[in-house]
Amino acid sequence: MTGDTADGPILEAHDVTKQFGGLTAVNDVSFVIPRRAIVSLIGPNGAGKTTFFNILTGLYKPTLGHVRFDGRDITGGRPDKIMALGMARTFQNIRLFGTMSALENVMVGQHARMKAGLFGSILRPPRVRREERHVREKAAEMLEYVGLRPALHEQLATNLSYGDQRRVEIARALASDPKLLLLDEPTAGMNPQESENLTRFMERLRDERALSILLIEHDMKVVMGVSEHVTVLDHGEKIAEGDPATVRSDPRVVEAYLGKQEAERQHQGGEAG
Repeated sequence: MTGDTADGPILEAHDVTKQFGGLTAVNDVSFVIPRRAIVSLIGPNGAGKTTFFNILTGLYKPTLGHVRFDGRDITGGRPDKIMALGMARTFQNIRLFGTMSALENVMVGQHARMKAGLFGSILRPPRVRREERHVREKAAEMLEYVGLRPALHEQLATNLSYGDQRRVEIARALASDPKLLLLDEPTAGMNPQESENLTRFMERLRDERALSILLIEHDMKVVMGVSEHVTVLDHGEKIAEGDPATVRSDPRVVEAYLGKQEAERQHQGGEAG
């Protein structure tokens, strides 16, 4: 059952808990992503962010709670099925096929949308050849869109710079025509100028392609500069949520990142001022 979802949230997670044996990695977290919005999920190391990400994308099944994407219940669904519905992600550690070219990596990202089956791929009738040509052209278009120079399209992924590998990974995610793009630490390893460029690019994706974006990110300048809404996890629990300015000044957030003593010092300094 899908219902009328045109104006509803693109994603809703309700009371999600994930336990690994006796460890509770995510505890009773509810979370909403509006359509055509950029939202961030932040928190110190070990806060449960990546576990929560993996629940949304189907890599983990929640112990409790449920997840709805574009009006459908996807709780515990297979990652490939969830991707086919319109969700794509990148990883904190770039996962490209190193012995394939940049272009071929992006072509792989379109497999969920291709119609050729096994026999079509073997016999390669005209319709399959046309589809393959279209896939190749679209891959090149995606690489240019993310800013990879055409001269690098045929380079093996393993020979590209870190920043260019990240571009290829995002292009591969975009090639599946997602409605929701999940970016896991996309600016890790980038210099300030590259991070600024990626921030502007996320805004382009939202504005030009009507994409919703969920961002896990340690760079607070990026988070505060691009997010419309921020959710903070600590030890698997949601401790704050709201617009960037509200979250940044929340004492629980300051304590989670800087420790209790520093949070109290800042609070006392603010009162003194």
